[in-house]
Amino acid sequence: MTIGGRGSLARMAVLALLWGSSFLWIKLALNNGLTPFQITFARSALGAAVLLGLARLARQHLPRDRTTWGHLVVAALFCNALPFLLFGIGEQTADSGTAGVLNATTPLWSLLIGIAIGTERGPHPARLGGLLLGFAGTLLIFAPWHEAGLLSWGSLALLGAAVSYAIAFAYMGRKLTPKGGAPLALAAAQLVAATGLSTPALLAGGAVPVDLHPKAVIAVVILGIFSTGITFYLNYRLIADEGATSAATVGYLLPIVSVALGAIVLGEELGLRVIAGMAVVLVGVGMTRHKRPPAATEDAATLVAPRN
Repeated sequence: MTIGGRGSLARMAVLALLWGSSFLWIKLALNNGLTPFQITFARSALGAAVLLGLARLARQHLPRDRTTWGHLVVAALFCNALPFLLFGIGEQTADSGTAGVLNATTPLWSLLIGIAIGTERGPHPARLGGLLLGFAGTLLIFAPWHEAGLLSWGSLALLGAAVSYAIAFAYMGRKLTPKGGAPLALAAAQLVAATGLSTPALLAGGAVPVDLHPKAVIAVVILGIFSTGITFYLNYRLIADEGATSAATVGYLLPIVSVALGAIVLGEELGLRVIAGMAVVLVGVGMTRHKRPPAATEDAATLVAPRN
């Protein structure tokens, strides 16, 4: 394995850890006084601040042309502002099992969108099988057939967030990663745009007095700095190195992180079904990393630059 390959695997692992813990931080923030609108604005603003600082240290400058900023606004809507809000709304009523299952559909939506827009030209059977196997493993982990309310409004909001992420991955893979050269600046600019997009919604429906609990403050700070700022920089890089659909398979690792955190932090029991599901997920993710020969690689001409 090349150094670049090891770097991509390391970014995928860190990304899964940071993103997988976001379910916990969102729930803690909601349970301790924050609204979905406030969480969306706070995590976008904190993430932007972190990446702006890192970009400055790296001497990377924000884009100046209107075309790039136009693409960034679209990406910020589908990859930040909209899914952040939908996750906050969804986790008000949906349980963690349902959230994990529906979030794990992101790679499937990504593959379908990729086929529709031509970035996936006849995916290899191993990749397609890996996507389906990963989703099956996620179902095995959470056993949603034991849960109530799978088709609740909260669940539909979570499903909408997963579709939104998939749209964003495909769009960014085509319109932003080829810009190259300044991944930190691109990620920072995207979160600046997301902060701007979430401000009107905050003022319209989320700027209400709250009695902030220290747990809410801690949760949203961690969510904004690590599970948003650092996460979206890593995601830019992963899309650049692996392509949009491969990057989206990180979603299959999130349930594993959530289950592990539940067992370690909350003392939740890990049964044989859950352990088996985690193993199936890992096998599925491994299968989706199958690469075609260079002549037929996944959109090699367009997916060649840094994305978070």
